[in-house]
Amino acid sequence: MMGIYPHGSSNEYSLKETSPQLGGGPQSKDKTSSTYDLVEQMQYLYVRVVKAKELSVFGGGEVVAEVMLGNYKGVIKRVSSNHAEFDQVFTFSKDCVQLSMVEIFVKERDKDDNLGRVWFDLSEVLKRAPPDSQLSPRWYRIEDKRGDKSKAGKVMVSIWFGTHADEAFAEAWHSKAAYFHLDGFCFVTSKVYHSPRQLYLRVSVIEAQDMVLGEKGSYTMRYPEFYVKVQVGNQLLRTKVSVASANRVVNNPFWNKDLIFIVHKPLEDYLLLSIEDRIMPGREEVVGRLLIPLATIERRWDDTLVPSRWFHIDNHNNPFSNQSDPSKTRFGSREHIRDSLDGGYHVLDEAIKYSSDLRPTAKQL
Repeated sequence: MMGIYPHGSSNEYSLKETSPQLGGGPQSKDKTSSTYDLVEQMQYLYVRVVKAKELSVFGGGEVVAEVMLGNYKGVIKRVSSNHAEFDQVFTFSKDCVQLSMVEIFVKERDKDDNLGRVWFDLSEVLKRAPPDSQLSPRWYRIEDKRGDKSKAGKVMVSIWFGTHADEAFAEAWHSKAAYFHLDGFCFVTSKVYHSPRQLYLRVSVIEAQDMVLGEKGSYTMRYPEFYVKVQVGNQLLRTKVSVASANRVVNNPFWNKDLIFIVHKPLEDYLLLSIEDRIMPGREEVVGRLLIPLATIERRWDDTLVPSRWFHIDNHNNPFSNQSDPSKTRFGSREHIRDSLDGGYHVLDEAIKYSSDLRPTAKQL
């Protein structure tokens, strides 16, 4: 990927090559890339200090907690030792990790000596990414300067590696934003660009039966010019006008036209088919509509054709139609279509020469 960035100390701009770490690559073994695809992943170490108990503080004074990772230190606000509720999250960018361990110190207010510490080996820290469930905090024994864990108390902590898409990112103390006041951390939010899982929607408009025109006497005055408009979201395609045939009745138009759309998960949109009659240039009349939820459309992963289906059309011009339930219509118009969501290949959203992801949409493949 190429971009224009400031280069060196001069004011000139030059091309600089970047190599973003795309989530879900075929060679990636990172758990985060397999569960939550991001356009570019940024790794963070998260440390949540919840609370402490059984602290040896004379007179129930105030205590503070510090999280240290190499040269980076995060300090938690002072709280009463009787109710040591910290509930603070710290994040450290992965490029800030200089040591193989992170330490959590508990101290009395205005004293240099600490009551004890808890430390974690970063090689044993778990990785998670939404929508994985959050890690539950655990109680850990605090060890004093001599390594004794029997008298110093306990601290509740959870620690994990995640990305900037983590739910805790917005509320966390950030190592790269340490110049902010603690109250300003709520304004530090992430820029998350999700890579949507896209599919091709293939719609074959085959034919319709028993269409009823809106204008009286239309059959005797002219041959109806039926065509179909198919819409998904802001994508709109249409068939050509049905060609007259001696083997078909005028109100049984035939198109056999394949149309392709691009849709993305979650499949919350609808497929709208509208059969229209071109009465004259610049004047069309809707003679039937069909609405299909995308979530009900069959999916396919190979070149096997899905079975075609007949649908009852919502036709207000039909005096025999049952508007509350079209399936119970005594004499109604129908439309014959074949629709499928194709996940056997990748939806191209980049220049072919520079495509960074060519995996099929279907996870089975």
